[in-house]
Amino acid sequence: MAGGRIGFVDSQVLSVAQARRIGLAAQGFSDPRPKGVPDMRALSRVLSRIGLIQIDSVNVLSRTQYLPLYSRLGPYPRDLLDRAAGKAPRRLVEYWAHEASLIPVETHPLMRWRMARAASEAWGGPRSIATQRPDLVKQVLGDVRDHGPLTARQIDDDVERERNNWGWNWSDVKQALEFLFFAGEITVARRNQQFERLYDIPERVLPSAVLATPTPTLEEAHRGLVSIAARAHGVATAQCLKDYFRTAPAPTAQAIRELVEEGELLPVTINGWKRTAYLHRDARLPRRVNARALVSPFDSLVFERTRTEVLFDFHYRIEIYVPAEKRIHGYYVLPFLLGDRLVGRVDLKADRTAGVLLVQAAHSEPGAPPETVEELAAELVQLAGWLGLDQVRVAGGGDLSPALSDALRGF
Repeated sequence: MAGGRIGFVDSQVLSVAQARRIGLAAQGFSDPRPKGVPDMRALSRVLSRIGLIQIDSVNVLSRTQYLPLYSRLGPYPRDLLDRAAGKAPRRLVEYWAHEASLIPVETHPLMRWRMARAASEAWGGPRSIATQRPDLVKQVLGDVRDHGPLTARQIDDDVERERNNWGWNWSDVKQALEFLFFAGEITVARRNQQFERLYDIPERVLPSAVLATPTPTLEEAHRGLVSIAARAHGVATAQCLKDYFRTAPAPTAQAIRELVEEGELLPVTINGWKRTAYLHRDARLPRRVNARALVSPFDSLVFERTRTEVLFDFHYRIEIYVPAEKRIHGYYVLPFLLGDRLVGRVDLKADRTAGVLLVQAAHSEPGAPPETVEELAAELVQLAGWLGLDQVRVAGGGDLSPALSDALRGF
């Protein structure tokens, strides 16, 4: 079959291999990497594919928000993302999408329905503060409005500090800020070097055109979010689409029905998959995918674990919160994408003091091709260079480790 849009489907049944290539193309892994140094146009192309970037505080290798762009663009200037998320003309802003995420500013109005539900849907600590200390919430909002952008610590200096067992032992000020952030009354101007949020009011962060966007109805918002998720997947089940922006089952199902009626989504069957899938009308089926990438544990390619297992025959769980003695593959494990398959996984750590990228463990997947070791070694050397590290060292076990150690000697 030639690559193309929705018309390429001769029937409403796809093989797993076809669905996998469609999904990889939708996520940007069939796009050629830029020639020369990637620029803001390259970043925008990736964002138009994936629709959001998850944020996580773990920094054993790199802050995770930088990795999805690296996986798709190769070595790129990290300040591209910093500028897109922190300077005018602003392209990205933080909000609760798929967990804490960077989303295009144009998507922000589609999240207003969630903001409006802060009093009932914000998690325990911030919600409790809003109920128990509305005076504090009002004071914190005033501080941000008058003096922002501010970190929680900067406001804490002016407010009686009172700690308890909520959340991550946050102060009451931090809880109030997080409630206001969930409610959309404040937003994040940027992150500092300590990864702290600097909060400010939306009027000083978001473009005026975004602020002026009429608030969508609940139905319009879900249709917009499901449309973004469907485009980012290429082909997906309702569970995949629901998971992307963590929307509820009923409004997600309604949005799917409407998008099917409008012709944006086509119901299809994937061989061996019991769930109905939905093919986006702009999906492409490349003849082959020649990708080579290490994929962050928080990459949108592997958000939905059932999908990852069905499309790639790859059982994947993040073991960060598993006791060390019970981990199978390691602490911060990145799947290795080669061609259109996930062929291995490596547990990586950046030893910044020694200037070494440590391979804590390296495991192959059944059926991994013979070139896996050499390709992985090359990818690790490139990653180390991008991270500013001088060498790669295999420091742990796994069936790939001996051959990988040998291969790295050639670089």
